[in-house]
Amino acid sequence: MLIGRKVTVLGGGVAGLSVARALALRGAEVEVLEQAEAIREVGAGLQISPNGARVLRALGLGDALAQAGPTAEAVQLVDGETGGQVARLDLARLRPGAQYHFIHRARLIEMLAEGARDAGVQIRLLQQIDSINLSGDRPRLQTAQGATYEADLLIGADGLHSKLREALNGRVAPFFTHQVAWRALIPCAPDAPNVVQVFMGAKRHLVSYPLGGGLRNIVAVEERHSWVEESWALEDDPINLRVAFEDFCPTVKGWLEQVEQVNLWGLFRHPVAEHWYGKHAAILGDAAHPTLPFLAQGAVMALEDAWVLAEALATHDSDEVAFAAYQAARHDRCARIVNAASKNARNYHLTGVPRTVGHLAMRAASRFTPKKLVARFDWIYEHDVTNGAGARRG
Repeated sequence: MLIGRKVTVLGGGVAGLSVARALALRGAEVEVLEQAEAIREVGAGLQISPNGARVLRALGLGDALAQAGPTAEAVQLVDGETGGQVARLDLARLRPGAQYHFIHRARLIEMLAEGARDAGVQIRLLQQIDSINLSGDRPRLQTAQGATYEADLLIGADGLHSKLREALNGRVAPFFTHQVAWRALIPCAPDAPNVVQVFMGAKRHLVSYPLGGGLRNIVAVEERHSWVEESWALEDDPINLRVAFEDFCPTVKGWLEQVEQVNLWGLFRHPVAEHWYGKHAAILGDAAHPTLPFLAQGAVMALEDAWVLAEALATHDSDEVAFAAYQAARHDRCARIVNAASKNARNYHLTGVPRTVGHLAMRAASRFTPKKLVARFDWIYEHDVTNGAGARRG
């Protein structure tokens, strides 16, 4: 049960702030420890699909989400070199009422931080965590400077390089996928359609959509053998991005000419954690199941985790039973999404005959069976963890 429980959340990103609000709304006394210099989010835009939007509405943040950015009208798949349309999925017509939101990461963090504070959550900065010890009666955190901090109940939302995941599972080396990704923001015309456009090419693709506020989001992915550090904060020369897509259509080249600052990061495949909890401690979000960005579900899975974990702790007397129920509800679903995201990039990077055949198949499906094409990922988007049954289905 959570009434009056003191909970420490490690990490002030999407996972940490959403679980903090969810716990506080159920009566817990929550403190968020953030290791950055301030609560903020680097990066560019992201998509909140209907399964994530349901959680934000259940957390009382639906109005804020609606005002934070536009909603998608359609998804358009384009031959990157010719600019010709391969497929178009009109979401507004095929999935009326199922909203797919575009939002800047910084705006989402701001919205979640404000929501957490409004619920009574205390947010404070902490020195970098060096290690976490779970062998005592209480989880103990030690900073790189040697200071220690104890928690009654510790929730690890500390991302890809989670110290709590390491304490629960040991170290596991990630696998470099031989793909790198650039992220950038450029100006966007106010009358630009709210469409996700995927420009597909041989061994690379580019995704773009408007974020509102005069900004357009760009994510460009290229296959390469060279090793790149796993960090979102690495800056690259925009010329490298332009060269990588120099044979793409004029629309893409025009956008890339406007890029003044770009971040580059290597894409690594991490296994879904085997152990999501231990004595008085549990992990969620990227700490439990890092994913590649090819289904836009990283932030959304964190939102789903936050709701299910908070609900489990609120409805079970024992932390161990609650944590076990939480992992049982989430593990298989998250693993399936992670695997689907890993496979999705290959569909965008086809070459030669497979590319010709694949594009023909998508054109035919878009024209004759668009509902079937959209339904491919209904198991992701129609899931609802907030209705109770969704949490039990996993």
